[in-house]
Amino acid sequence: MPAPTRLSVGDPAPTFTLSDAADNPVSLADYAGRKVIVYFYPAASTPGCTKQACDFRDNLAELNDAGIDVVGISPDKPAKLAKFVENEGLTFPLLSDPDKQVLTEWGAFGEKKMYGKTVTGVIRSTFLVDEDGKIAAAQYNVRATGHVAKLRRDLSV
Repeated sequence: MPAPTRLSVGDPAPTFTLSDAADNPVSLADYAGRKVIVYFYPAASTPGCTKQACDFRDNLAELNDAGIDVVGISPDKPAKLAKFVENEGLTFPLLSDPDKQVLTEWGAFGEKKMYGKTVTGVIRSTFLVDEDGKIAAAQYNVRATGHVAKLRRDLSV
């Protein structure tokens, strides 16, 4: 399997409509005219993904005040997402991409190195989509811990 195609700054953000934890459809188009962080993570309720989601939750007010919304996407089914949202008190949408189509379109699914082995899976990635639906920042292979603080520094939020 070749390395996934990666998005770059200035590329149009691939559109999507996915189900949230309550099984309601959420589209990238819902955020037109606003900035939105779209981040991809491997699995709800795992230690790294929980740390990352809680960091976004804890920084959401400042991000929102700066005009930035947050959406998380993983291959988890809505029922698992609902449990994650409830257990961690998450206050932003988590979306379900079980067939990994959106993950693939954004370059967030494919070959990656894990513990020295090449595996196929979700590549922890974060994007900032601008008000016009273009990629304003693209970060692949991000760390779960400290990532939101770095993102806030990068965005001056």
